[in-house]
Formats: sequence, C-alpha cells, structure tokens
Amino acid sequence: MKALILSGGKGTRLRPLTYSGAKQLVPVANKPILWYGIEGIVAAGITDIGIIISPETGEEVKSLTGNGDRFGAKITYILQEQPAGLAHAVKIARPFLGDAPFIMYLGDNLIQRPLNPFLEKFKAEQLDALILLRPVSNPSAFGVAKVDEKGKVLELVEKPKDPPSNLALVGIYFFSPQIHEAIDNIQPSARGELEITDAIQRLIDWETSVESCTLEGWWLDTGKKDDLLEANRIILDTQLVAQNHAEVDDKSQIIGRVQIGAGTKVINSSIRGPVIIGENCYLENCFIGPYSSIADHVKLIEADLEHSVVLHSAQIIGIHQRLVDSVIGRRAQLTVAPRRPKALRFMIGDDSQIELP
Repeated sequence: MKALILSGGKGTRLRPLTYSGAKQLVPVANKPILWYGIEGIVAAGITDIGIIISPETGEEVKSLTGNGDRFGAKITYILQEQPAGLAHAVKIARPFLGDAPFIMYLGDNLIQRPLNPFLEKFKAEQLDALILLRPVSNPSAFGVAKVDEKGKVLELVEKPKDPPSNLALVGIYFFSPQIHEAIDNIQPSARGELEITDAIQRLIDWETSVESCTLEGWWLDTGKKDDLLEANRIILDTQLVAQNHAEVDDKSQIIGRVQIGAGTKVINSSIRGPVIIGENCYLENCFIGPYSSIADHVKLIEADLEHSVVLHSAQIIGIHQRLVDSVIGRRAQLTVAPRRPKALRFMIGDDSQIELP
C-alpha cells in the first residue's frame, strides 16, 4: 500500500500568504498542515509516500519536509508542471504508484479520525475505490456523491448546480490500480482539468466496487483564513500539551495549557492558554489570549492578541488595540503611529511592513 499526497496548487484563497509559499506549509499550532496528513498516513502503517509538488512551491515543500525520516517514512517528490486536476496528479504519479493500491490525500485537509478503520474496510472488502463523505450545508461547492442505504456509490458530480445529495467528498480516497485505467478513459472537464470524480464515476459505470464511508468528527479544509483559524483553535483545544522551556520573569503570568519553546524570553506579559509559542521568541508587555499560535523567532512588544496565527520572524510592536482573528505572515512587521484606530483585523502576507495611522 502506498500514499499520494497532493501539495501543489496555487492556494489562491489564502493569498497574500501563498504568493510566496505553499498553502500546505502554513502552520496550524506551529506545524505545517501537510505534516498532519503525513503523520496520519504513517500512523495507519503506510510509509511509502509520494508528494505532488508544483514548480512554484515544490522546493520549499522538499526543503522543509525532507526525505521522510522525521516521520518514519520514505518520501518521493513528483512534479506537476500545471494544476491540471486531481486525476492528472494520479496520472503523472503512476511510475511511483505502479500496480500498488494507494490512498490519495489532499494536503490541506485535516480530519479528527484515524485512517485505520477506512483502510481496513478497503482491504477487507477488496474495493476498487473507497471515498470519504461528509454532510455539508453548501454541496454545490464540492464534489458530491449519491449513495444507497448501504453506502454504495451510485453517482458523483463535481460542484453541481443541482446537487443529488448533501454528501461532499472529503478529499481522502482509497484506490486499487483499476483507477489508472479509469483515468485513461476520461477527458478534461469544462474547466480543463482531469477530474477524479469523473474517474470514479467511470469505475461506477463499469460496475466495479465503489463504496463510501461517512466521516465522523471534525473535518477542515484549510484553504481560507477562517478555516485556518478554526483548525488552529481545534488543534490547540484537543492536542496541545503544556510545556515551558522559556525564560519567564517574575512579573509574567502563564495560565492554562501553554507550550513555549526553548530560547524564548517572556517579560512582564500575560499568556492565557491554550497557546503555543515557538523557539527564540521575545515577548515584552504583552497579553497573549487563547487560541493563538506564535511561530519561532517572533518579536512581540506591547502587543495584545488572541485567536490569531503569527508566522516565523514576524514583529508586532506597539499595537495597543487587541488583534483578533488575524493571520500575520512570515517576517511581516506591524507597528503603530501615535493615532490609532479602535479595532483591527488582519491577514498580512510574508515580508509585509505596515505602520498604522
């Protein structure tokens, strides 16, 4: 059994953050989103992993993620020159996949449940495809499935105007090698892409074994800012372990589950968990409220924030209004002039510099 993780795409819904980096590398609780998927796959016993990368961000993904040793896996990187669809990604990965069954995992997805029960069903029933589904309120924005009472998939439609159900494809699929023949027998869709839904529909038309499971627990597609913040909140709520390796003065207060990395200094500040703060940060005269993630080498002076994500080497200095629901990009600098507004909300890209009036 192999795995194929998709980490290409342009990440347009997370711009400006993704103008200079892959959306799958944006951190949730100070860990790249992509890594959660890798860890989940390895936990299911699959260690031979191919990662689809794009020309724009592929080198960054390779540099940060490495050869797989840190995960107990072997990672092979596969370049997709153009974002020509999920089925196209499978097509170009065929030399890596060979005749092995595989799981396909969209790299910007986060799920609560382990993959093992789905993998066991796929193997035990010798399926050609197993798809994960979740009821949603806006099915027209997703690939949608129509299934019978036993979970057999009857029809798949990509972003339908008139959805046959409210069951959206989660973005995690299990396939037998039969999917390759199905992909060879489809044509690009109206948007010019080879759709994985069309390939699975071809398997259905051939009356092969295509089944579904409804995913329980939370599922997050982190392609937008609010989804990213929600993922950060949930991970901090459910997985954060309190650890403090920082230098904290006696005027500071740390309350609740807070994790702080080595080399960080905390001076005259209050931190109320759940919060994670990386290594070699500097915090002075700050309040850091719940559901905040602060990456390595961040400098915060006279800052007041909560429910926010601050990326590597950013600086926030002299902001006396509370920052909430914000994502601050790598190396961004946020300072304030003498006259200040009453409320602030930001999504700031890498290398930005902002001085508020």
